Amino acid sequence: MRNESILGALGCRLLALLLLSLLPGCTRAGDEGASTPSPSGVGGGVGAEMGSQEKEGPVAESQTVILAGGCFWGLEDLLRKIDGVLDTDVGYCGGENANATYEFHPGHAEAVRLVFDPARISLDELLVNWFFRMHDPTTVDRQGNDRGSSYRSTIFYFDEAQMAAAERAIRVVDAAARWPGPIVTTVEPVRNWSPGEGYHQDYLIKNPGGYTCHFLREWTPIPIDAP
Repeated sequence: MRNESILGALGCRLLALLLLSLLPGCTRAGDEGASTPSPSGVGGGVGAEMGSQEKEGPVAESQTVILAGGCFWGLEDLLRKIDGVLDTDVGYCGGENANATYEFHPGHAEAVRLVFDPARISLDELLVNWFFRMHDPTTVDRQGNDRGSSYRSTIFYFDEAQMAAAERAIRVVDAAARWPGPIVTTVEPVRNWSPGEGYHQDYLIKNPGGYTCHFLREWTPIPIDAP
């Protein structure tokens, strides 16, 4: 009798599992195709099926450069969209004091710190065909309606290789005569980088239609010679 009871129980369980597998939308944890939440509680499910993308993972050989060219809101908004740029944040660089703020940043330029993947875009390409295309590098301490040294055009370098790339990019764009006047962009070492306040970060994402004086000019790509 005990064996018959066991066999009967197993038969009922197998029948229940068979019926469950035939019901639409029913899956068990561990089944192939089942949606399991990520540790953060995000991912999988309907959003994943619709093609939403997770943020790219870290790149082993990523590089960082700091660029200034007027109000950092518009500059960041264009730089973030370039293929190969992995991350951006805005802040103040090149001035006298550490921990600079919007209210107190003597000598600093409003700037964007960006992390990029050099396997996808070189620093020369980033500077020549993007940075010099999205702002006017021929005006001293001015960009659009914004005036003062905070709005100067500057490439801040972390090492000699970046300094050489910056100087080379200026020569290339000057020679291509894409602007009516000479390039006045300065090349300066990174000094007293200070991250900007939270409300300045991703400003034009938070405030669509907000102020910007940056846009991409009509631009035939300038050939980049290997350094």
